Amino acid sequence: MATEEVDPRFADLDGWSLASAMEAMWEGQLAAVAAVGRALPAITAATDLAKDALRDRGRIVYVGAGTSGRVAVQDGAELTPTFAWPRERLHFIVAGGDSALATSIEGAEDDIEDAIRQIDEARLTAQDVVIAVSASGTTPFTVAALQRAEASGAVTIGLANNAGVPLLTSARCPVLIETGRELIAGSTRMKAGTAQKVVLNLISSGIMLRLGRVYCGMMVNMQPTNAKLKRRAEAMVAQIASCDQAQAACALEQADGDIKTAVLLALGSDKAEAEAVLKSNDGNLRRVLAELANDRIQRLKKGDAQSRRSR
Repeated sequence: MATEEVDPRFADLDGWSLASAMEAMWEGQLAAVAAVGRALPAITAATDLAKDALRDRGRIVYVGAGTSGRVAVQDGAELTPTFAWPRERLHFIVAGGDSALATSIEGAEDDIEDAIRQIDEARLTAQDVVIAVSASGTTPFTVAALQRAEASGAVTIGLANNAGVPLLTSARCPVLIETGRELIAGSTRMKAGTAQKVVLNLISSGIMLRLGRVYCGMMVNMQPTNAKLKRRAEAMVAQIASCDQAQAACALEQADGDIKTAVLLALGSDKAEAEAVLKSNDGNLRRVLAELANDRIQRLKKGDAQSRRSR
């Protein structure tokens, strides 16, 4: 497998000047990011299928072992503070359990029984999306978990850095990121890990885009849990509703910190009306604002027609 092979170009890397070695490693990182471009069609297809499955109840389940497991957990851990993704709709299946996030657990990546046990305990459904990550694509724990998840009916996305491997052939949505040989043979925390992080960022952010948790490039589902985030939320409301900061702060307070509801309050809706229209549009602020704009246009047209008839 390419990720395990020694690259002859860097066989004497440890003998190079530090400046030359650093430049070579930096170039490797750039190449890793570039490799993601070739996988964009597969990444987009996987994201689209994931969005359709998740809707308002499905969970995002991250699976991995070692470096890949830690990269996967890092991506998932950011979804709640960034997009207010419910913690109960997020699940991690990691070889060796939580202890493996900070310490290497010997033999954990070979434990097929533990992988199956963790998947079974998760009680997956067709609304769940399982994202399994493995640089080699052959890690027994990760492959077994994904295969079990696929059998349960969940949507499975497999990310690997080598072609023709079990993780990809077993996944409903295979994503191959061919990063090739590492500068330090087998150290997949480098090129492979960088590419995995980029792909996971794309998939999770794309899902949130399509589920209406982003509006005009802003994190409108964010929870203002500290002073900095409160200021950011007020700025979002002010920008979207075209109101001043004081009005935005007042609307946010009335909306109990919910940015999308606050926007509608600042635009003149009452709280019950705002919450109802957001719910009927699956929380998608763009659709809500388009609906309100269309209603306003229809009212203006109706008013013009009545005015002409009264003349």
